[in-house]
Amino acid sequence: MSSDREAREADMLPGLRAAVDDARAKAAATRRRTAASWEPAATDPVARVLVDIPLAHLDRPFDYAVPQAMAESAVPGARVKVRFAGQDVDGFVVGRASETDHTGQLQPLRRVVSPEPVLSPEVAALSGTLARTYAGARSDVLRLAVPPRHATAEKAASTPAPAFAGRAPTTWGEVEHAGAFLRRLADGDSPRAVWSAAPADDWPAMVADAVASAYAAGRGVLVCVPDRRDVTRVDAALLALLGEGHHVCLTADGGPSRRYRDFLAVARGARRIVVGTRSAAFAPVHDLGLVVIWDDGDDLHAEPRAPYPHTREVLVARAEQQGTAALVAGVARTPEAHQLLATGWAHELVTPRDVLRRRVRVEAVPAEDRQVGTRVPRAAYDAIRSGLGSGPVLVQTPRAGYAASLACDTCRSPARCTACTGPLAVDGPTVPPHCRWCGHVEGAWSCPTCGGRGLRAPVRGEARTAEELGRMFPGTTVRSSSGERVVEQVGAAPDIVVATVGAEPVATEGYAAVVVLDTWLTLAREDLRADEEALRRWLNAAALVRPGGHVVAVGEPSHPALQALVRWDPAGFARREVAERAQAHLPPAARIATVTGDIGALDDVLNLLDPPEGTEVLGPVAVADEHRVVLRVPRRHGDELSAALGAMQRVRSARKLEPVRVQVDPLSI
Repeated sequence: MSSDREAREADMLPGLRAAVDDARAKAAATRRRTAASWEPAATDPVARVLVDIPLAHLDRPFDYAVPQAMAESAVPGARVKVRFAGQDVDGFVVGRASETDHTGQLQPLRRVVSPEPVLSPEVAALSGTLARTYAGARSDVLRLAVPPRHATAEKAASTPAPAFAGRAPTTWGEVEHAGAFLRRLADGDSPRAVWSAAPADDWPAMVADAVASAYAAGRGVLVCVPDRRDVTRVDAALLALLGEGHHVCLTADGGPSRRYRDFLAVARGARRIVVGTRSAAFAPVHDLGLVVIWDDGDDLHAEPRAPYPHTREVLVARAEQQGTAALVAGVARTPEAHQLLATGWAHELVTPRDVLRRRVRVEAVPAEDRQVGTRVPRAAYDAIRSGLGSGPVLVQTPRAGYAASLACDTCRSPARCTACTGPLAVDGPTVPPHCRWCGHVEGAWSCPTCGGRGLRAPVRGEARTAEELGRMFPGTTVRSSSGERVVEQVGAAPDIVVATVGAEPVATEGYAAVVVLDTWLTLAREDLRADEEALRRWLNAAALVRPGGHVVAVGEPSHPALQALVRWDPAGFARREVAERAQAHLPPAARIATVTGDIGALDDVLNLLDPPEGTEVLGPVAVADEHRVVLRVPRRHGDELSAALGAMQRVRSARKLEPVRVQVDPLSI
């Protein structure tokens, strides 16, 4: 490197070379004066700093000297700038000490960006736990935990919350063991429970009651839900129960200024109740006494950024680390939630069978031949007609749009584009078919197999479904809710609401009937969790009925997932899933990690990795433009596998080898 610099300097004109030498001399003199001008802090002159560098072999705190001028502002949790590898980088002070193990002279902190302690000791410790579990870097975890600084918001004071006297819960009366759970919360204890909500339950109000029980005991509460719509519902329930000024909602919708302002209110202790999506799981709530996750099976709880933690696992780790109460709740039940019960980590809150039978009537009816017949069999038609006599009816369909795919009306062969062989689709009743790949319009398509010119839609979207139902029930208002046109709420008018999964509006008085169409399509997903996810989607829609409502699912009645829906038995289905996965050595009975990258990099990984005894190596297999290896061990060796992957990542990082992507317990494989 120095020889290249000397060669460049030799090519310079004498005057330019002298100017460069003079600038370097001045810079060196400035550095010497700066180094000689600062005095170390009299008390705890050593700051331990986590630098923001996502390199595995540098994933540890580094010691820096604290100048006397920064002695008061360089507090644990503060943001600082430090010199690292020849450049200024961001970091967090995680501790102050009186001495260091470093044998040389410590570099001083460059400056304190903000004296605000935004990284609490509990979240700093949690970042280390998650980095070890997911074989990642603490700096990546901290990017998820601490939002970007907003200087204007930081200057504003946080108004303290008003006093709260507490009140007796009123919404849990029909749930067994709920009374004992809430009493222990009110006494400041740390009970842990798994709860499956019943149909027609007002779950936001029930969560708010649990929050109020813990809050009245002087404890902080953290509630994580999948999306903004759920945040809005819980926010409204807390406002109705607690009033203004007791909680904040941490979402990205309010913009960086509002989000950072609300985050600071939590970090300063002015607010001790937090509701939010997955990033809120890291909120630095003071005196944390209860963590709640709603619908932990929703894939929105899986973080798409490294190190890919799941909200449920973050909250379980916090409950373990801080000794808090926990409530894992949802209409459906995941195998992971059942595992918490099976290991004794949590206890079950259940709704008695007689209450379930009184709340809802569920039936599964076979569809007529879906290739030639209707999607709405007689039983579903009767349920819609009967429901419209007393209120709105919800129809759930798994696809958006008009006709997501087309086939020949004569021989049922898939309709393909004549230009690129891509699938044809239709966006409306008067629009000609077009290719979903290249956009080519097929104005005069003919089937290459039989010569037929007719097209049919084996898979219909919500728009086509709404059109068909409008013809079946003339004079009835039919609403669509999907994609960017999500309807938040509907009233008590006898309307038909056609919605895709996750876009179902809430009816103010509940739906008189719910019809679930095309269950075969939901079950056809090629995924480890296909049946689990299908049941979760159906239960979430069916739970929107009013007490005494009617639910009809159109599909194969003998399928285990549909049977669980008919019996309203998410607990039994989760128990069955856990047993089957244990036999197949799949999560949660086993721990699985995937390593994705170039085929040569994967070969290096397998050579460097020192896995625990009994590790199964599956692959590599091609995935898109990369390759993937799957590593599997029994659950009891899961921590050893994570440690081995972390050590491998540190070795590869130190050697500057091509990076690979490591995911521990991915949601799908």
